[in-house]
Amino acid sequence: MTVRQQWTLVLGVVAVLALALWTATHFLRDELFPVTIGSEAPDFTARTLGTPATTKTLDDYRGEVVLLNVWATWCAPCREEMPSIEALHRRYGPRGLKVVAVSIDEPGSEDAIRDFARQFGLSFEILHDASGDIQRIYQTTGVPETFVIGRDGIIRRKQIGATDWSSPANRAVIARLLGVPGDTAAIPGGDTARTVPAMAPASGVGATPAPGAR
Repeated sequence: MTVRQQWTLVLGVVAVLALALWTATHFLRDELFPVTIGSEAPDFTARTLGTPATTKTLDDYRGEVVLLNVWATWCAPCREEMPSIEALHRRYGPRGLKVVAVSIDEPGSEDAIRDFARQFGLSFEILHDASGDIQRIYQTTGVPETFVIGRDGIIRRKQIGATDWSSPANRAVIARLLGVPGDTAAIPGGDTARTVPAMAPASGVGATPAPGAR
């Protein structure tokens, strides 16, 4: 075998390996690179509801604590949890929390999304991803699904289904990430206030599915 033939063989092997690697990463990317607690939050693209609409990406919120909610106007569990997200935003928005709710409603649903926001008195940022690509990018299994992202861009909590975002436990997670004092809440069954300690964001906080949330 000549030197030229040897190099041809080597290059052929490299090409086959490169093709195999591309195929694996393309078709098995969800298994190889799961979007979960501890992983870097992937970028997304969505549009504002203003006139004219502008494009927003995750880069617009870099360095912030972000609660990224994927939802739709036709989703009953989304309707159930939206008031608690608004309550969380009103409590921690002034302290630096960025709440970003990305609707996956079909194209042309901007008026319905605006009506939804007015109905629930939502004051946080609402975006529209008419393509629904954010579902693929974040590997969601339905709506609602929420990701709490730290200032470092790492996912610190993943919530599958609806939850009460104004609960003491959830407020503690946000307070911890913002670096503000632990929240206070009334003890159920009494009127005594207690301090809720802030949880460590990467321990004891998991992807929690809510029964009946799909």
